[in-house]
Amino acid sequence: MAEPLFINGRFLTQPMSGVQRYAREIVRALDHQPGASDRYVLLTPVGADDLQLTTLPVQTVPGGGGHLWEQTALAWAARHGRLLSLGGSGPVLHPRQVVVVHDAAVFRHPEHFRRGYAAFHRTLGRLMARRARLATVSEFSRRELAAVLNLSPSDITVAPNSADHLHDVTPDPAVIDSLDLTDRPYFVALGNLTPNKNLAVAIRALARLSDPTVRLVLIGARPSAIFDQPAIQTDQRLIFAGRRTDAEVAALLDGAHGLIFPSVYEGFGIPPLEAFLHGCPVIASDIAATREVCADAALYFAPQDDATLAGHMTRLLTETDPARRDAGLRRAALYSWSRSAEILDDLLTSTWR
Repeated sequence: MAEPLFINGRFLTQPMSGVQRYAREIVRALDHQPGASDRYVLLTPVGADDLQLTTLPVQTVPGGGGHLWEQTALAWAARHGRLLSLGGSGPVLHPRQVVVVHDAAVFRHPEHFRRGYAAFHRTLGRLMARRARLATVSEFSRRELAAVLNLSPSDITVAPNSADHLHDVTPDPAVIDSLDLTDRPYFVALGNLTPNKNLAVAIRALARLSDPTVRLVLIGARPSAIFDQPAIQTDQRLIFAGRRTDAEVAALLDGAHGLIFPSVYEGFGIPPLEAFLHGCPVIASDIAATREVCADAALYFAPQDDATLAGHMTRLLTETDPARRDAGLRRAALYSWSRSAEILDDLLTSTWR
């Protein structure tokens, strides 16, 4: 009889970021795989969000929350099967586990995190590298993780992100009125307001634009428990929109002159794909992960070069580029949650034979 396959549902108690988006969409994709309901069980802490799955069984496992739940209650509940951990961590004593580690940020940029958080996750990453099979979200992250964890890149499987979750979303245009963007040109920056997002360069670029009607809409939360607060300069043309629903994000991307993605470090970067899917031009920092994801579909600038960024913004306020838009749609089509779920399913079921 085949071993049962368990999914670590701790991510359903965490605020939404790219990691939690990945985990949610992979589980939803597994939920639609034929026969998955006979093989998988999603194990969650008490109080976890309801993913409203259609076939996969969900089992609540009491025993606290956070890392303590993961290292104790989850480890015990999954002890007789294989475990898929999608959020970068898992129980170190579980012997048959696939862990998706999304990037090497705690190694490469520890200054972006609270000191204790970065130290803990560096230690956990090293333990996972010795105890589990690792997967990640891009070729760039595979190289980075192999370097910092002293692994061969061939030891790490790539199962990328996607933007499929916005395919069937009906945009909610009410958000345009609520943010006073009707008949105003605007750009969006999408993602939690954390130091690696490098929003200061976007704000400096905005200051270079003379048009008083232009707005920069910052969509996302500020997870201060993990990251140090970034210094946000005050500008009356800035709009802090906070967290928004997928329907609101879709509407904002539909109407934007461009998405600004100024990160100094990313393992992948979902927002450019989301923008491409909605025909929204992308201006991205010229770093390895964005080059891998966007290729020739984006306009690029050096991460601290606000002058070049402002030049790209000015260009997008007055010009359209159908060829670049089509290139963006082709980039988005390369990535699929269902294909990534199949990669992880194959890794989990083929390992330890």
